[in-house]
Amino acid sequence: MHRVAVEQAAGRAPSVSAALVRDGRMVWNGSASMVEGHAPDAGTQYRIGSITKTFVAVLVMRLRDEGRLELTDPIGVHLGGLSVPGVTVGQLLAHTAGLASETPGPWWERTPGELRPELADILGPAPVKHPAGRRHHYSNPGFALLGALVEEVRGRSWGEVLQEEVLDPLGMDRTSLRPQPPAAGGFAVHPLADAMVPEAVQQTGRMAPAGELWSTTADLSRWAAFLAAGHDGVLAAGTLADMRESAAPADTSQPDGGYGLGLQLLRRNGWALAGHTGSMPGFLAALWVSTERRSAGIALANCTSGPAVSDLAVDLMRIADEAEPPFPAPWQPAEDLDPALVELTGPWYWGTAGFLLRVVGGQPELRRMGGQGRGTRFHVEPDGTWTGLEGYYAGETLRVVRRADGSVGHLDLGSFVFTREPYDPQAPVPGGFPGWH
Repeated sequence: MHRVAVEQAAGRAPSVSAALVRDGRMVWNGSASMVEGHAPDAGTQYRIGSITKTFVAVLVMRLRDEGRLELTDPIGVHLGGLSVPGVTVGQLLAHTAGLASETPGPWWERTPGELRPELADILGPAPVKHPAGRRHHYSNPGFALLGALVEEVRGRSWGEVLQEEVLDPLGMDRTSLRPQPPAAGGFAVHPLADAMVPEAVQQTGRMAPAGELWSTTADLSRWAAFLAAGHDGVLAAGTLADMRESAAPADTSQPDGGYGLGLQLLRRNGWALAGHTGSMPGFLAALWVSTERRSAGIALANCTSGPAVSDLAVDLMRIADEAEPPFPAPWQPAEDLDPALVELTGPWYWGTAGFLLRVVGGQPELRRMGGQGRGTRFHVEPDGTWTGLEGYYAGETLRVVRRADGSVGHLDLGSFVFTREPYDPQAPVPGGFPGWH
């Protein structure tokens, strides 16, 4: 609570509301307010700005998983008449489509959506700023196009689709397109004086998928749990894992940041975090999830600028982790472990480099002895091959090659040969030699 109070005071915010999630549930929430005795609770709505994009991305990925579209589809296939040739659905999700960051004037966050009634109005005459796929360039209009895509494929508004397909199944009854009491009012705080004025709330029309939603720390705790583990009937855990993978070229100006499919990526405290930040006039928001630490931090404020809500959300996770580190899941023997996998455990050699093959959690993993160099976990496929899951070998195929008598001869990993002893003379090892001296 002290950290929240410090941020409210230092950031000069009318109020700050925050929550901590552990193992899929909200375990703590707190707030600090300029009005004593009237601090918001976990059910008070704040506008969450671009965290809205994570919801839109989930709607798009649902369509992908249903086979209704592919991420490689040009957006014009689904939204005819757009002058953005070559821009794909996946590039829009990752902000690599090269589109402008904002709409043509006037400032869309501060003006009624009726000023931009058509998709062409949010793009303007020259929407493309960079070659598609070459760099990460954040685009609010890009997510407006994704919201329109959902509407075109589903045949109803994206807000209705969101309610029926995501919010209702997840029990998020305090997340909405319009504020529902109790809701915090948004304020602009003077940068050089202790004074503030209310910010106007605009309905942004076509731009709503970029930042329209309102939510609470309780509902966002449910959302964080979902982003970490998935939910039957909403989106599979494997699809969310795909969304958390980097999908955009690295930005050297932000070495600790990145972007997946609708999710911002961040490295802090040695952790890989996924989530999003958000801002709209009068509001700031941040949500970060660590699947490794099984935790999430959420922070909301009702002012246009000032408090560092992203740092606050991460700090809540760090403070909790230092005070009470999460317990590891208890070790248990694997069920129905394939004896053929156990047979393959032990040392293997790529030339003279030693590797150790273990089976952990039912999955084989091959790591360099001593912990240096390339290694990966594998998924065992129905045909008996293994597919690499990370690093250099991600997506590569490993085959177990047996001799004529059925015994294991060697492992073939993308043509690399791994043998039971260095340069095994019985294995097809290019560059081998007659013997050791």
